[in-house]
Amino acid sequence: MAGSPALVLAVPAVAGPESRPVVEELLSIVRTEQAGIEVTAAYQGGEDAPTVAGLLAAAAEAGLPAPVVVPLVPGPHGFLPELHKLAAETGAQVLDPLGPHPLLAEAVHVRLSEAGLARADRARLFAIATAADGVVLTTVGGEEAAAAAGITGVLLASRLAVPVVPAALDVPGSVAAAVAHLRATGSERPALAPLVIGPEADTELLATAAEETGCASAAPIGAYPTVGQLIASAYLAALPEPTQEQLEAAEAAIEQQRAPGAHAAR
Repeated sequence: MAGSPALVLAVPAVAGPESRPVVEELLSIVRTEQAGIEVTAAYQGGEDAPTVAGLLAAAAEAGLPAPVVVPLVPGPHGFLPELHKLAAETGAQVLDPLGPHPLLAEAVHVRLSEAGLARADRARLFAIATAADGVVLTTVGGEEAAAAAGITGVLLASRLAVPVVPAALDVPGSVAAAVAHLRATGSERPALAPLVIGPEADTELLATAAEETGCASAAPIGAYPTVGQLIASAYLAALPEPTQEQLEAAEAAIEQQRAPGAHAAR
C-alpha cells in the first residue's frame, strides 16, 4: 500500500531472548496478512533495538507519514501513557490495546486445551480427567487490566461452560483471592489461564501465581495466529478512507497494467 503509514508494534519490554522470538513471529504473521506495508517492532530498550520515539522521529525526519502505533498488550498497561505522550508530541496515532476481543478468548482456550485443562471444543463431549472446573484469567496492568479482562473472561466462560474470574498478577493477593472465590463456589480443580501475550509480563509472576495457589496453569498466548490478525486488522481500521483522487489513481494504474503491450514494454 504505497503511501500508507508504517505499522509500529510497541513492545512493553526490553529486546532480549524472551521477547524477541514472540515478537518476530507476530511480525511475520502481520506481514503475511498485509503484504506491502512496513512493519517494525519497537522495544523499551535493548542493544540495537529500535524504540517508539526513535522510529517516530526517523519517520518525521524522512518526511514520511506518522506511523500507526499498535501496543502489544491485551488490555490496560502501565506503558500506555508514555505512548500517548509521544503521540501527542509527534502526531502519530496510538491505537487501543488488542482486547477485550473474542479472538483473545479463542487463543486462551487453545492454550488451556494444549495444557490438558479444557476440551479443544464443546463439540467433543468426552471427559478430560484434568479439565479445570473453574478458571482464573490472569493478566498484568493492575485492577484496571483485571476489570477489562473480565469481558474476555465472559467470552471464555461461554466457550468452556465453566466459571471464569479475572485477576491481576501484579496486584498482591488478587490471584489467590480469585482462586479462593472459585473454590468457595464449588470448583474443585481451578486453573490459571494467562491473558498475557508474553513480553508485557514478568515470567516470575506467572510461575509464582501457580506455585502460591497450587493451580495448574496454561501457557501465555504468545504468537498465536489470531494475535497477528488482531494487530493487522487494528492497523487497517485506523487508516483513513482513500480519497477519490487516490481511488482514481489506483484504477488508472490497474488499467495501465492490463493494457496490451504493457508487459512487453517492461
